[in-house]
Amino acid sequence: MLAAVVLIALGQQTDTTVTVPPGARLDVSNPSGSIVVKAWSQKSVRVHADHENADLVQVTLEGSVLRVKTASRRSTPREVSYIISVPAVMPLALSGVKTDIDVDGAQAPVTVETVNGQVNCRGGSGLVSLKSVDGRIAVQQAKGRIEINTVNDDISASDVAGEISASTVSGDIELRNVESSSVEAATVSGEVLYAGSITDGGRYHFATHNGDVTFAVPEKANATISVSTFNGDLDASFPVNLAGANKHRFSFSIGVASGRAARIEIETFNGDIKLRRPAEMDEQSEHNE
Repeated sequence: MLAAVVLIALGQQTDTTVTVPPGARLDVSNPSGSIVVKAWSQKSVRVHADHENADLVQVTLEGSVLRVKTASRRSTPREVSYIISVPAVMPLALSGVKTDIDVDGAQAPVTVETVNGQVNCRGGSGLVSLKSVDGRIAVQQAKGRIEINTVNDDISASDVAGEISASTVSGDIELRNVESSSVEAATVSGEVLYAGSITDGGRYHFATHNGDVTFAVPEKANATISVSTFNGDLDASFPVNLAGANKHRFSFSIGVASGRAARIEIETFNGDIKLRRPAEMDEQSEHNE
C-alpha cells in the first residue's frame, strides 16, 4: 500500500485532518516547542501546528501508523506548537528534546520521552511510560503498568491504578489515591510520599538518600513494614511495637499476621520516616491547596 502523505506549509499555521483505520497508532516527533494531544469522539486525527514559514509539518499515514514530524528548509526546525485531536483509544508515542508534552483523555497505551520539558498526562491504559531529564512529570487517572522517570525534577501521580514505578535523582515523589499491589518509588535528593492502598500479598518499596518518607497506613492494612534510616527518626501517628529493634533498621507487623501480608520497605539515609493515618494525609493535602 502506498503511504498517504500530507505535506503542507501555510505560512505560520498548519491544520489538517486524516482519517485513520481502527487500531492505528500516533507517532509524533517535535525537537522544540510543545505537543498537546486531546481525545475526541471522531475516527480521525486533526493536526494543528503553529510554526515559522521555513518549517514544514509532515503528516504521513503508513499502514497503521500516523507519523507527525517537522521538516525545515534550514538545518533544523525552530519551535513548533502542536495541538492534536485523536480517538481516545489510539495508542500514543510522543517525543521531543526541548519539548513540553501534554496528554488529555487517553484510553490507550502512552509513551512519552523528552529531554528538557514538562510532561502532563491525564489518562492512559496498558503501558504508560513517561520520561524526561529536566522536567516535572505529573500523571492522573492512568491504569495499567505506569513507569515514570525524570532526573532533575519532581514526580506526582494521583488517581492511578496498577503496577507503578517512579524514579528521579533531584526531586520529590508524591503518589496519592493509588490502587496498586506493586509500587516502587526512589529518589536521591527529595522527599517521598505515598497515600494509597496496601493489598494483601502486595510489594511496596520507597527509598531516598536525602529526604523524608511519609507513608499513609490504612486502618485495616495487613503488612510487615521494614524501616531503615541512619540519620533520622521514625515518627508514627499510632502505636508501633519496636521491642528489641535495632536503632537504624527494624521491622514490625500491623494487622493480622499471615502469609498474605503485604511487604513494605522504607529506606532513607538522611531523613525521617513518617507513618500517618490516611485522614491526616487528606488534611495535609487540603491545607496545601
